[in-house]
Parts: sequence; structure tokens; C-alpha cells
Amino acid sequence: MRSVYFIFLLFFAHNLQAQNKPSVDFIQAAAQIKPQVPQKNLEGTVNYQFKVNQKIDSLFLDAQNISFNQITLNDENISYVNTGQKLIIPASLPIGSYELKLHYVAIPKQTVYFLGWDDSIEGNEQIWTQGQGKYTSHWLPSFDDMTEKVEFDLAITFDKKYQVIANGELLEKVQKDNLITWHFDMKRPMSSYLAAFAIGDFDKKELVSASGIPIELYYNPNDSLKVEPTYRYTQEIFDFLEDEIGVPYPWQNYKQVPVQDFLYAGMENTGTTIFSNSFMVDSIAFVDKNYVNVNAHELAHQWFGNLVTEVSAEHHWLHEGFATYYAYLSDKHILGDDYFYWKLYESARTLNSISENGEGEALTNPKASSLTFYEKGAWALIALKNAVGEKAFKMGMANYLKKYAFQNVTIKDFLQEIKNVAALDLTEFENQWLKSTTFPWEIAKNFLVNNCKSVKEYLHFKSKLENQQIEANINQLLWNDSLAVPFKRQLLFDGVTSLGDSTLLNILNNEPLKVRQALAIALPMVNEDIRSDFDNLLEDESYVTQETALFKLWDAFPEQRRTYLNKTKGVEGFSNKNIKLLWLTLALITPDFEVENKQAFYVELNNYTAPQYHFEIRQLAFQYLSQINALSDTAIAHLIGATNHHVWQFKKASIDILTSFIAEEENKERVIAVGYLLSEEEKAILSKFLTP
Repeated sequence: MRSVYFIFLLFFAHNLQAQNKPSVDFIQAAAQIKPQVPQKNLEGTVNYQFKVNQKIDSLFLDAQNISFNQITLNDENISYVNTGQKLIIPASLPIGSYELKLHYVAIPKQTVYFLGWDDSIEGNEQIWTQGQGKYTSHWLPSFDDMTEKVEFDLAITFDKKYQVIANGELLEKVQKDNLITWHFDMKRPMSSYLAAFAIGDFDKKELVSASGIPIELYYNPNDSLKVEPTYRYTQEIFDFLEDEIGVPYPWQNYKQVPVQDFLYAGMENTGTTIFSNSFMVDSIAFVDKNYVNVNAHELAHQWFGNLVTEVSAEHHWLHEGFATYYAYLSDKHILGDDYFYWKLYESARTLNSISENGEGEALTNPKASSLTFYEKGAWALIALKNAVGEKAFKMGMANYLKKYAFQNVTIKDFLQEIKNVAALDLTEFENQWLKSTTFPWEIAKNFLVNNCKSVKEYLHFKSKLENQQIEANINQLLWNDSLAVPFKRQLLFDGVTSLGDSTLLNILNNEPLKVRQALAIALPMVNEDIRSDFDNLLEDESYVTQETALFKLWDAFPEQRRTYLNKTKGVEGFSNKNIKLLWLTLALITPDFEVENKQAFYVELNNYTAPQYHFEIRQLAFQYLSQINALSDTAIAHLIGATNHHVWQFKKASIDILTSFIAEEENKERVIAVGYLLSEEEKAILSKFLTP
């Protein structure tokens, strides 16, 4: 009886294993891609190796706006149905191994972006992909399903003038006439949405991690002086995360590529992060806007999201919450404890405010906001680690990554690995942090109080004193040299209006840059008694401080406007030219400043609305020009075109500016009059705005 029972268990286990196997398992894809710039399409072939585990009658692939020239199965032509979204191949296939080859042309409406090819500027041409979630099927017949993992090997053919970057190891470059085919090899499977490539004028800096992983840091040659501050700490972040996570980096190499007008801060394509070139910064910009956190976040995704991948959107915490958490730990390692805990305080305060307004979300909600998945998700891991202890947390995390490497996971899978090592009931944790829409503010606050002296002091200060007493005591507190910089910054944001001139002067002359910056931002008006000291902020090594000081001094002292404009002439600021654009605007509306150059200022400011500029520059230029009613006809045409831009934030801002502009009748007539500058597509866009 015992042997029969044992045989039954083996039979049951075998059947269960068979049931868990997919009917079709795509294993390897060898794709050859040839982007066509004039047509903005891609010619390609992809050769899929797949197994049939259970007899099937059809194959399915996702193919968005892709036409097929030929499809073969085991080298024989086969019939198919193309719906414009899916490729359906009716084929009765028994269990076995097969080869499917697709010849196609893709006309991507999204996911592949051709930039800089329509202007006369040399060196700004780029093609790059962004397949977040499920959109790679717009350029490669593939799978809008994260649970289908395939080893993607890409061969990309393009003009020899340009650099091509893609997932995997570059095996060879084969030149024929003016074209080079770049052959990239992956060793491990990944979800389709993580396949990517970028083409452009790039140089690179090469590093090697402590574990021997090659790291390639790309940049446009024009940004060569920004390479060090942009990629500062990259190797340190890499080495820290490998050590902290406790599992070796899972891919052959790691590349980072900055591109123009990227849709997000960055995207963690397998082994090949593509990120916004607005993070290419000089040493001054690094103070206020640097790539450190985004760098760490996208790298952490190489484990959380790429190595182990969610089954579906209700498990998205396993991607974004985890990447945010490890990015915060990297910040702590590099920038210090105070920086780390005050960032967490700001995050918790924001989440609590949203929660109190009844807009909180559960982490298991597949439609939750980025704030929930990223910030509340990071806090959930902090709470979990605090509950089970660091040793159990790190062991459980490593076990989770090793067990489910190159597979798909659920939240339950992760929590089970933590339970296995911690031997704790995590029901309360799940209810408080994952399922509840309320943010556990008291738990977060207690964590901060127990771990950060300056946050503890600040929260104690806030809770024990009435508002008027806070204002009375801020002066005294700000003279305390031992207070942490984030504490002083928060005090200034809380009560700067109550400060006496002596305290303001002390801050301007004796406090660190970030405290002076907080004063510049928070102070509503600069008075004559502190003016000469406030003037010095125009030379502070912070583009935020310089911009703020320029506007506030220009506003407060009309008789000194020419002096302030002369002092800041030629300063560009961040990559979005924040100071330059403000300067041009103020120069235009300052009546007695360089009258002979007004037309040149007007032309230059309007020129920054043109499509060849980064969308952040264009958006700022549109805002300033609309505020001072100085949009040229050409800028209006640019604004109409911008309402159809691929970056949704810029698109929305442009729609709002245009809508507000044409609300006035005389402006509507101007907009109609610029029709001769518009393409047919832009005329169609404009008609929608003009139709009641």
C-alpha cells in the first residue's frame, strides 16, 4: 500500500508539473532590424525557436501595425491572419521543437522614436525605443505578456556614422558599403518589454565593477565635460547594490544611454538603461539635479523587474517599490544618513497628506499611482525589514531572487520567502502596508524618530509648540550650528517670515549652500537691509539659487535691474536653460536694458520653442512668452505642433497654453493666420482647438 501511495504521489507531481508548463514556450529569438529613417519604419526578420508542450491548433504573437512579407514554420511557408494587433497562425502542432521565421515591416505609432532627422543640426539625430510594460510589439513581433520570457539576440543594421546600442554583448560589427550590422547576444531570457536599442552620435566611458562586470557609460560628444558629474558614483552604486542585495548582477554587462526627449526619467531595459539626457549635468547642476537616485533605481530594476518579473499589474510593487527602496539605500550609502532619512520624511509626509484627503491607494491596486507603487512601496519594505530584522530580510530577499531567477512572481511568492527565514506571521504587515489605502503615518514617524536624531528633534519641535511659539523660536534655533542642514531648511520653509534681519544675514553669510538656497526660495520679499548680502546668491554654485535670486532681486529693486541682468548675462543654468530663459524674459520687459538688443532677445527666446530643442526648454520658453504676450507667429506654429508631442507632460502643458491663448479673440485670429506655417497634420490638430 505504501509503494502504491508513493507511485501515486510521483504521478500526481508529474501531472501537476505538466499542467504548470505553458502550451507553447518561446525560448530564443534572433532578430535582424533595419530602421528606415525617411519612412520612419523598420524592416526586420525574427527567427523564433519554440517548444510545444501540449498539442495546439494555433500560435499567437502580438504585432502592432506590422505587415508581414513571409512567414515560415520549419522553413515551410504557412498561412496566417494579421489583425493589425495580433498575428494568428493556424497550425495543428504536436509536442516538439519548432522554428518560426517572420519577415516584416513595422510602422511604429509609438515605442520607436526618430528624433533630429528633420532639421539641419549636425549630430543630434537619434532613434531609440521605449517599450514600458507591453509595447515592444510595435517594432518587433513579440509578446505583450510579461510571463513569456525569451532570449532576444538583436542584429541592427544602420549608417556607419552612428553608434548602435542594444541589450547584450556586442559580438561583432560587419560593414557593407556605408552600413554596419551590429550583432548583440543575450545569454538569458527576459520579457519582451525589456528589449531595446538606441542609435545616435555617442561616445562612451568604460568601467569595470568590483565583480568584473563591464559598464559602458554613453554620452553625446557635446556633453563630454558633463560625463564625470552625470555618472558620478556609478561604479560605487553598482558595487554597493551587488553587496546589499546579496545576489550577483545577473546580466553580461551594463550600459547607460542618455537620449533626447525621453518619456520618463529612465527605463531599465535588460542590461541597457535608457534615460533622459536632461540628467546630463555639470558640477553646479549636480547640487540640485543629479542622476544618482535614478541611476540606482534603474540599476536595482536589473534584479527587481528584469531578473524576477511580476505576473501582472497587481504585483507591480515587486518592481517599483523594490527599485525605489534600493535607490534610497544607495542614497544613504553615498550621501549620508541625514539625506536618506529626510527624503523618507518628505515621502511619508506626502503619502500621509494624500491618505488624509481620502486619496490613498493599496499597493495591490493594479491601477495605483506611481507615488503609491514607488514611495509607499519603498516604505513597505522599510517596515518589513524593521519587523523581521535585517538578517532575515536580506536572507529572504536573496532566496527570493535565486529561487525565481528568470521567472515570474507574485507578492505571495516574495512574502513566503521572507516567512521561511523569519518564521513570523506577516498578516498584520500585509493588511497595514499592502492592502490598506491608508498610509501608516504613526509607524513611519516612529521609525524616523528612532533612527534619525534631526528628524526626531524637528518632529518634537513641531508637536510641542504652538504656531506662534514656533515662529518665536525659529530665530534662536537657526543660530544653532549643530543642527542638521535638512532640519534648518525645513525650519526656513515653516517660518521664514518671522525671521529678523540679523538671522537672515547670519544665514546668508555663514550657512551651507542648501540652507542659503532654502532662504532664497522661502523668503517672500528681499528688503534693503539684506540686499547687498542677498546679491551674493547670484554667484552661489546652485542654478536653483541663482535663478531664484535673480528674479527676486529684479522684482524687489527696479532701480538695480540692469545691474542684476548684467551680472547674470551668459549664464545658462540646467540643461533646460532655466536661467537663460528667465534672463531673456526679464531683459525683454526691462524698458531701459539694452534697448538696441530687444529684437535679438525676442528672436532668441522664440527660437527656443523650436522642435530641435529639448521639450523642457520648449515648455519653459512657451510659458514665459505666453506670460509676457510675446509669442511670434513661428512660436505659435511650434506650440500647435507641440500639442501632439510624444511626451505626455509636455503635450498637456502645450494644450493648456494654446487653449488659454486662443480664449482671447484677437489671439484666435493670430492662430488662424499662421496656418501657412503648418503641415496638414498640424492644421487638422488646430481645427480641433478652433471647433466649439
